[in-house]
Amino acid sequence: MKGIKFYFSSILITIFLLTGCMKKKKKIIFFGDSLTQYGVLTGGYIDLLNKKLEDNNRQGNYELLGSGIVGNKITDLYYRLEEDVLKKKPDVVVIWIGVNDVWLKSTVSKGAESEEFEKLYSEIIRRLQAEHIKIILVTPAVIGEQYDNSGQKDDELNLYSAIIHKLAKQYGCTVCDIRTAFINYEKIHNKANLVYGILTTDGVHLNLYGNQLVADIMYSLLADK
Repeated sequence: MKGIKFYFSSILITIFLLTGCMKKKKKIIFFGDSLTQYGVLTGGYIDLLNKKLEDNNRQGNYELLGSGIVGNKITDLYYRLEEDVLKKKPDVVVIWIGVNDVWLKSTVSKGAESEEFEKLYSEIIRRLQAEHIKIILVTPAVIGEQYDNSGQKDDELNLYSAIIHKLAKQYGCTVCDIRTAFINYEKIHNKANLVYGILTTDGVHLNLYGNQLVADIMYSLLADK
């Protein structure tokens, strides 16, 4: 009888030790618009991130979740923050928003003016930080791929990117400056100053090269955090 008790006690201790040694995956939620919704599809930047983690034997360290919806703006993220992010208890949230606030400003589905954009973005950051969630802020990429700021929306994209940099400094968040990375890439690879076809399919949504560039940049930020 004592032998049986010792046997089961040994099993329980072994299970306990193994459980303690198992590393909890870091849950990362990508929170944004169509760029993020498409990012989880095959060849999307989140899918490529997972592959890159596998190639580097880090797939057991992270759980990547996409929470992107086509057409979303900062107001949409603000209203779905609780249900789509906070309830899932992530360790890290990557916020990529802003392109629709600029792009849709002149349409029926109006984007947020810069003051409202900053106010709602600030509130999202504060609510995440209240739950001790680490945050990475991503600047909007492009609306048209011209590298020389000659696009109709470039001035506003620069303004919204500057707001994101300001908020990152104010709240101590990491910045993933996709806009600058895209412009630098276009200077080298888009000598003809084309509107689309280099990193995007239509001037906004990412093609294979755009997804790969985003995945590489984000991997460098996430892998050792």
